[in-house]
Amino acid sequence: MSNSDIVIYKSSEGKTEIQVKLEGDTIWLSQRQMAELFEKDTDTIGLHLNNIFQTGELEEKSTTEEFSVVQTEGIRKVNRRIKHYNLDAVISVGYRVNSIRGTQFRIWANKILREYLIKGYAVNQPVLEKKKDQLAELQETLRLIRASAFSKPLSGEESLGLLQIISDYSLALEILDQYDYQSLKIAETRLKEKFRLSYDEAVEQINAVKNAYGNSELFGREKDKSFRSSIGAIYQTFDGKDLYPSIEEKAANLLYFVTKNHSFTDGNKRIAAFLFLYFMDRNGILYDDSGRKRIADNALVALTLMIAVSKPEEKDTMIRVIVNLINKNN
Repeated sequence: MSNSDIVIYKSSEGKTEIQVKLEGDTIWLSQRQMAELFEKDTDTIGLHLNNIFQTGELEEKSTTEEFSVVQTEGIRKVNRRIKHYNLDAVISVGYRVNSIRGTQFRIWANKILREYLIKGYAVNQPVLEKKKDQLAELQETLRLIRASAFSKPLSGEESLGLLQIISDYSLALEILDQYDYQSLKIAETRLKEKFRLSYDEAVEQINAVKNAYGNSELFGREKDKSFRSSIGAIYQTFDGKDLYPSIEEKAANLLYFVTKNHSFTDGNKRIAAFLFLYFMDRNGILYDDSGRKRIADNALVALTLMIAVSKPEEKDTMIRVIVNLINKNN
């Protein structure tokens, strides 16, 4: 770790200062440092880490590394091999402890990693503030990240992909922070529909998927009339007005109702996800202006599974998350 860059993290109140090791385009913190960062004891941090690895949220082997650390023990300085955890693990712990300090760190980490990955170095904010020209350059760089990723040639496909990842990661962090503080709102949506999904067309499309992919005879077999109700539910009105006025709200509720009603003998989640994509595509919002998917494959899988295990009282929150992932901001 001797050749690694080191940056300094300070909380907004200016009390905590932690040396963070940057290596391999990520950061590494020990369990003790995470405890200090999130203002929790090391046993609590250890418990969260064990749960993260045991549930398969992260793979321990790929997110941990042992580094030599010189520490004081009594009057001696001793070199010990200490396990460190990368940014993925640190952020996962931060969401579990659900502290203000955790939110501060996520915002800081996202900004610092952008600087490190794009410019090739990390900066100490107090030093940077003394260099106004450098600060202006950095601000301009961050402002142009999203535009430059799609509007002008870069030095190779790898650079383009990197900027896209950074840009997408920033949006995800913002949504997760709003989720933590229950401040997610439905905004930047489209009200004018191009397509209205009927029960008969939905059944026709399910049969087409069944024939194309050779699923079992049980795939798409309705157990009751709840599927027809799911389709009708997205077009509910009250006092002459749509309960779900935007395309995005209708799409999100379609995914939710079909997943939760479990109307089919087999294929409930696949059918829900397919109809969600089909509805978005027919309404012209499946892809953005540059032709990219508004919602990635793994995000769709995660959302469908989250809906399946969610509680009824969490419905509104789930809908807001989905809308924010497919609206004009994405």
